[in-house]
Amino acid sequence: MDMTTLSGALVSLKEKRPLVHHITNYVTVNDCANITLFIGAAPVMAEAPEEVAEMVSMAGALVLNIGTLRREQVGSMLLAGRRANELKIPVVLDPVGAGATRYRTETAQNLLRDLHIDIIKGNAGEIGTLAGVGGSVRGVDSNGLTGDPIYACRSLARGTGAVVVMSGPTDIITDGQDTLLVNNGHEMMGRISGTGCMASSLVGAFAAAFKDHVRSSAAALAAFGIAGERAALKALSPYSFKIAMLDEVSSLIPKDLETDAKVREP
Repeated sequence: MDMTTLSGALVSLKEKRPLVHHITNYVTVNDCANITLFIGAAPVMAEAPEEVAEMVSMAGALVLNIGTLRREQVGSMLLAGRRANELKIPVVLDPVGAGATRYRTETAQNLLRDLHIDIIKGNAGEIGTLAGVGGSVRGVDSNGLTGDPIYACRSLARGTGAVVVMSGPTDIITDGQDTLLVNNGHEMMGRISGTGCMASSLVGAFAAAFKDHVRSSAAALAAFGIAGERAALKALSPYSFKIAMLDEVSSLIPKDLETDAKVREP
C-alpha cells in the first residue's frame, strides 16, 4: 500500500475544506462538529425537513447517523439523501445500533433500500446484522459477529454497492473486492462515547475531498487512529484522552499518514 495516496487525501481535504452535512444524534453532535472542523473540513448539523435538501446541495458529503432515532429525523435523512443522490454527493451511513432493536435495524435497511449509500460505516455487530451473516449488538455497542468479518464486509458491499467500513481493533474497508486493513488506534478509544460517530464524520470529510472511497476511508481511520495513539501517550484519564485525541486530530499533517499509517491488504 502506497501511503502517499493517504497523505494525498489529507492534502486534498485541507485544500478543499469541504462542507460536511450531518444529520446525526444529539449525544455526540458537538464532538462530530469539532472533529470535522479540526481535520480541516466545515461541519453543518442541519436536520429540519424544511431546509435539508437546500443545505445538502452546498455540501461535499452527507453523513447520516441513526444514533438517536426520531421519525421526523428519518424523514429529513430521506429528503437530504435523495437530493445528495441527485447531485452525486457522497452519502455516509452510520447504522448505529442496527441489530439491537427492530426499529433501528429496519430503519437502516430502509435507508439502504431507498437511497444510494456510498459508504456504510459500522461496528462488527451492525455490519454483521446488515449483511445477514449474524451480528450481536447490545445498546449501541457491538458484541461481535459470527464468522469471517472480511466476508461479512465484502458480502454487504456487493449487496449494496457501497464501500463498507467495519471499525474494530483492525478496521476493515472494502468495496467487495478491493480490501484494506487499518491497524492504527488505541484501546482507550473504546472507553469514551462517540468515537464511532467521530470516525464517521472523518470518513465523510475525506470522502468529500477524495473520490476513491476505499482509500479515503482508510486515510480517515488511519488519521483517527494515529491521533488516538499519540493522545494515549499524554492522557491520564478517559476524559483527558478525549481532549488530547481531538487536539492531535487538529495537529495532523499529511506527512503523518506517510510515516505512521498502518494500512495493508489482507
